[in-house]
Amino acid sequence: SDYQPSEKERQMSIFSSLLHAEWEGHKINVIDTPGYPDFVGEVVAAVRVADTAIFIMNAQEGVEVGTELAWSAAAENEKPAMFVINQIDRAQADVESLVEQMRDRFGVGVTVVQFPGSAPNVLIDVLVMKQLTFDPGVQGPPTVSEIPEEFVERAEELHNALAEDIAVNDEELMEKYLEEEMLSEEDMRSGLREAMLSRSLYPVFCTAAAANTGTARLMSFINNVLPSPLAAPSVPVENGEVLDADADTSPVVFVYRTMAEHHVGDYSFFRVCSGAIEPGMDLENGSSGTNERLGQLYVLCGRDRETVPRMVAGDLGALVKLRDTHTNNTLRKKGHRVLVKPIPFPEPRYREAIRPKAEGEEDKLAQGLHQITAEDPSLVVVHEPHLSQISLGGQGSMHLKVAQYRLKSKVNVEVDYSRPRVAYRETVMTEARASYRHKKQTGGAGQFADISVLIEPLDGEFKKRPDISVRNTVQSTTGWGSTIEFIDGIVGGVIDMRRFFGAIQKGVLEGMQKGPVAGYPVGDVRLVIYDGGMHSVDSNENAFRTAARFGFRDAFRKAKPVILEPIHDVRVTIPDAYTGDIMGDLNGRRATIKGMEAEGNMQIILAQVPEAELYQYSTRVRSMTQGRGIHSARFSHYQAMPRNVQEQVVADAARAAEE
Repeated sequence: SDYQPSEKERQMSIFSSLLHAEWEGHKINVIDTPGYPDFVGEVVAAVRVADTAIFIMNAQEGVEVGTELAWSAAAENEKPAMFVINQIDRAQADVESLVEQMRDRFGVGVTVVQFPGSAPNVLIDVLVMKQLTFDPGVQGPPTVSEIPEEFVERAEELHNALAEDIAVNDEELMEKYLEEEMLSEEDMRSGLREAMLSRSLYPVFCTAAAANTGTARLMSFINNVLPSPLAAPSVPVENGEVLDADADTSPVVFVYRTMAEHHVGDYSFFRVCSGAIEPGMDLENGSSGTNERLGQLYVLCGRDRETVPRMVAGDLGALVKLRDTHTNNTLRKKGHRVLVKPIPFPEPRYREAIRPKAEGEEDKLAQGLHQITAEDPSLVVVHEPHLSQISLGGQGSMHLKVAQYRLKSKVNVEVDYSRPRVAYRETVMTEARASYRHKKQTGGAGQFADISVLIEPLDGEFKKRPDISVRNTVQSTTGWGSTIEFIDGIVGGVIDMRRFFGAIQKGVLEGMQKGPVAGYPVGDVRLVIYDGGMHSVDSNENAFRTAARFGFRDAFRKAKPVILEPIHDVRVTIPDAYTGDIMGDLNGRRATIKGMEAEGNMQIILAQVPEAELYQYSTRVRSMTQGRGIHSARFSHYQAMPRNVQEQVVADAARAAEE
């Protein structure tokens, strides 16, 4: 299913791939997703539209970060789940140890249904209580025989444990089990299905897929036991409504992924949530209000596609060249108010500043970024004009390397990454006053403006001063999200505030764009204009704008100015053995540890860390934990940085200004 050029080049899955198979008269849709954690956005989208999550475990590797991320997505969406331990025929395979790891990480609901027998192609199945022998490399059903004596004791122990676990979740089956001390195979199948739906049990199967060992039995289990769309969890919709997979109701289609395919156009991958759809049908895009006429309906097997005349509730497919429909959009019958809840894609864990290598290709870069983020919403572009910077956020360094490749292949623009500049803020710690007189005579009309201001932190209500009368208060929000409160305290008409208040505000806002300390935007402050003077001829808006800018600067410098830095709430999930190393590394990043939580054999460290210390942190966490650690970060607040750090930031800013 890995057919994209970037996947072939790296020999790894990067994108989800829609597949389907016919088995024993039933169609089974499969979304094959990447296992590498950088591409978890593909997993999150696939889990939303799937009925069951199947986790493929490598018998040699143990529980990996990608598995844990996918598990979290399945849990958040309340999806039934099962495990398949693959490559059991490899020399380093250790199924028992892996099952214990899985129980530690995912709970006691992890329940063994199969374990390896006496040869790589032999399985002991404790659901049917038979030995299954597969013909290596040959597709087809196994040879079924009685369980050899050497495995009987273990098989009976696991069978009884499975029966008890199933019975515990069903009162009727529990009564039957207590009376008869056993459950029929059919009782166990139906009970296991219900236990999976309630996320009480997660069955474990074994395969050596390359040799076709276990695959036929697995497909039969999927076909006979896993919940169909009719029994699977309902699709989540806005307003708390319920949307069941009923083919006889109004059609509702949810687009979970979009992809531009060369020579084909834009694919829209979807799930039919309810009703049925056919080519030529007109549906309303409930997300945008536009109308869409459906073209041909496709089912896919990786790159290969074929048309079908109709799709019904629960089916997955693709449409091409929809006019104005994107990921997370809902298509519905006109007048039907249902709206499927959007997929919450993960927030970036890794960020780089991005720019084109060649001058003059900014428009091509913007076009390319629009295309790749439309296809992959876990990539996030942030425009920061006050930093003269565009940054691209993703799930890790590999994620951004692939984005770099895709920009080149889609719009032929090569890009460079660099360390993003941090959005520092400047503010004041106390109040201060300053006066500034702007006087300019150039022959003819001159310029004159005299202004006295008080500056202080924007913290609570303005406390009255004996020499200041509050006549008017105006709050403004800057382009970088800060707030300034202007207070008009002019009495006696020394400044015509009806005429010049706007110019004074403009001058101050200009001064706030590049603060007096290091040229960073100014954070929340209050500015009081309490005195001044004007000239009947030479005073004008330009004069007061200039006087206000310099008066603001002078007052700011007197008011114990500081640089604020953005602080992020950070959550680091790691195996317990690495806790000490990670804590030490966090302390070296000026972190404040807020707490710790245990989750199985994993530790979760909660901390607040300055943004400046988080550059490429995801790479560091993976390196320190042999790939098993992961973190998330979200902006929390701004706070004053230590004096020694501020001195370094000021020096760096001065050096950059000289360059």
